[in-house]
Amino acid sequence: MRALLLAALATVPLRAVSAQGTAALYGSVQDSSGQPLRATVRVVNGDGVGVADAQGRYRLSVPGGLVIVRVGLLGFRSLVDTLTLAAGDSVERDYRLVPAVVPLEPVIVTAAKHSQLLSQAVTSVALVSDTDVARRAVTTVDEAVDKAPGVQFLNGQVNIRGSSGYVQGLGSRVLMLVDGVPANQGDRGGINWDLIPLEDVARVEVVKGAGSALYGSAALGGVVNVITREIPSGFHARVRALGGAYANPPFDVWRFRDYTGALEGLDVTTSYGTAAARGSYTAGGWHSDGYREQDRRNHWQTAAKAQWLPNPETRVTTSGSWASDQYETPLIWCTHGSCDDRGQDFQPFMIEASGRGAFTRSDKGQLAATVEHHASERFAWQARGSWGRTDFTDFQPTGDDWGVANRYGVEFRGEVHPTGDRVVTLGAEGSFSDVRTNIFTGDANPTSNVVRTHDQREFAAYAEGERPLGSVRLAAGARIDHIDVDGRGLATVLSPRLGVVLPTARAGVWRASAGRGFRAPSLAERFVSTFVQGIPVVPNPDLDPETAWSFELGNAATLSSAVRTDAALFWTEAYDLIEPTVDSGRIQFKNVTHARLAGLDLAVTATPPVAGLTTTLSYTFLHARALAHDSVPERPLAFRPRHLLTLGADYQHGGIGVGGDFRYTSRLDRVEIYETDPRVAEKVLDLRVSAVWGAWTLRAQLANALNYIYSQVPRTLAPVRTFAATITWTY
Repeated sequence: MRALLLAALATVPLRAVSAQGTAALYGSVQDSSGQPLRATVRVVNGDGVGVADAQGRYRLSVPGGLVIVRVGLLGFRSLVDTLTLAAGDSVERDYRLVPAVVPLEPVIVTAAKHSQLLSQAVTSVALVSDTDVARRAVTTVDEAVDKAPGVQFLNGQVNIRGSSGYVQGLGSRVLMLVDGVPANQGDRGGINWDLIPLEDVARVEVVKGAGSALYGSAALGGVVNVITREIPSGFHARVRALGGAYANPPFDVWRFRDYTGALEGLDVTTSYGTAAARGSYTAGGWHSDGYREQDRRNHWQTAAKAQWLPNPETRVTTSGSWASDQYETPLIWCTHGSCDDRGQDFQPFMIEASGRGAFTRSDKGQLAATVEHHASERFAWQARGSWGRTDFTDFQPTGDDWGVANRYGVEFRGEVHPTGDRVVTLGAEGSFSDVRTNIFTGDANPTSNVVRTHDQREFAAYAEGERPLGSVRLAAGARIDHIDVDGRGLATVLSPRLGVVLPTARAGVWRASAGRGFRAPSLAERFVSTFVQGIPVVPNPDLDPETAWSFELGNAATLSSAVRTDAALFWTEAYDLIEPTVDSGRIQFKNVTHARLAGLDLAVTATPPVAGLTTTLSYTFLHARALAHDSVPERPLAFRPRHLLTLGADYQHGGIGVGGDFRYTSRLDRVEIYETDPRVAEKVLDLRVSAVWGAWTLRAQLANALNYIYSQVPRTLAPVRTFAATITWTY
């Protein structure tokens, strides 16, 4: 939390100090144990304010004469120091702050591309803290984010307020960031949730609604920013071991193996930091036997992060991660006669005999470098470059598919504090993606199996300003994106946004926003040429971008010291949504749908009058309709549940904690594939327990305690009960 406060307090207006008659005040800020604090040092009776760096060091210019200095940081008691300085003096003052029990308002960095308090955001933001991640015995980020309000995962594909539905990982309408760097795949536009080791995650910020005014393509439905841990001073180490087991299918006739499926893994993290440089390294992996036939998986990963701080105003950060998966591919349910069906119409935990032996090798990685510099009290800038790579091969009995894709990105961003509590964020961004593959051929004949290379370029500029107007805070901005595919200029899209935040004394903080989102078609959607269950998939190079207008009215209120709420009404009008359509016995991606998504998001956090007990409730009501077009009548959008309810409770007594999550997902009105497949409501109950002994932590979780359930994806089942336990040692 302290690391976040530096970014939050940087948004406080920094007033100019006259160059004449000034003195220099410098020193350090620490807590009672000597640990550095990123506190704010402010001149109360004049101009001048500064924020301590990661080592607790600060320096600012102050007017000569009597100076009253206030040193403050959320979570600590403020300190006031009075001193007399002559013009030209250079005085060192060190301060120590003692802890204070105060409610801490979260600080976020994603909604506006700069640090701000959560109550200042003009759009809804859901936070997944490191505590939320740690309390669950999970292996990847998406398993923790899945419980965030308004967020649902369908077979690994993220949905924010129903934005994406399910298209087997192609063209996500949600943008994933890692420390602010785009991380969607360069070829398919999907998300690799296992790219960042879970042990490196400090928190996840989920911005709901169109985010293209700052982030461009793929942010049509929202933005998920995975923020990694700050590297502390000194040497630290952490080891996490994971072990678990899958329950067998509930009926013997569905059994497909004569042993209990296992889940195990190990992660090791080390870090070392000094005042000028610091670094961390994580390596590990896990194995899963899976919960169905041909579902074994091996995952290996490594990640590193390094920082150089040549002076208090400059920070250089480099990071990289790499992950490799080797996994069997469960394809189609075994229907009667296609395997040892044991007299059943279908075998939900077995696959067709023709699909046995299918295997995938997937490697992915990302490198990024960022330079941040506070040039003055009024201006700061950031420059970053990144490279992402995916490399996959699908080994199949009928022939192998493969592809290698790269995505290069650069961005320069400036943050200006003109006068008063005003902030202007502006920047430019560019990216280049290419793919070399035998299935994105652009050939209408999928049997040609030729190797082709395609590329996509995106160039953008954006600006957004925020300023107070009385008690109201206004935000307005826009971004323009130009997209080239294979050297042809295909689209130029303007994405504006307008937002208002109004704090009130009795009714909490109101927010309202309107913005435009868009998503450029992925290279896979444009050029894919392959077969799906014997049906040819043909390319469509002339796809247009999807666009949407998104509106929101929200309120965050503290009803009492024990109850906090956040509610929002949302409305999205989407145009030219891309869907796979079947025509003349072929599948092709087309711009076919004008859709409307409207509903209510509600999140409640309550602390009952029981020491150590915390409860949460989140509910999303979604009315998602594909509006009539051509000869197709209005109908529900596929793979969108109308009701999504999550209940959570945690009780902590000393080093022992117990808790649980219950999620209810209503029946899908439409599934697109297998229209007669009976979608049923999902009811998922996860139970967990934790214990802490000094440097050791034990966490155990029983997932799907309500027995096996239907998946929201047609012709599959969600996992049966899973028990998993992690043991973590921290130094």
